[in-house]
Amino acid sequence: MSKSAMVRARVEPELKDRVESVFHRLGLNSTQAITMFYKQVELRDGLPFDVVIPSVTTRKTMEKTDAGRDLVVCRDADDMFDKLGI
Repeated sequence: MSKSAMVRARVEPELKDRVESVFHRLGLNSTQAITMFYKQVELRDGLPFDVVIPSVTTRKTMEKTDAGRDLVVCRDADDMFDKLGI
């Protein structure tokens, strides 16, 4: 089948640059990545990832993390497991 349909979208330039950098590291161009996304939507009959509204607790935790508050910094995996008591 001929690839003749066009998809257009406006995104923030910085987001586009960051995402295309990821595509490049994966060996993909934007057309290939968008085609993969479309194929997954078709195969799953929906989005290929969960789309949810974060709970109040999750949202507050994300806000604190973004602000650099209440973070636990670990030297390595062993330190993390020690701090978790595992």
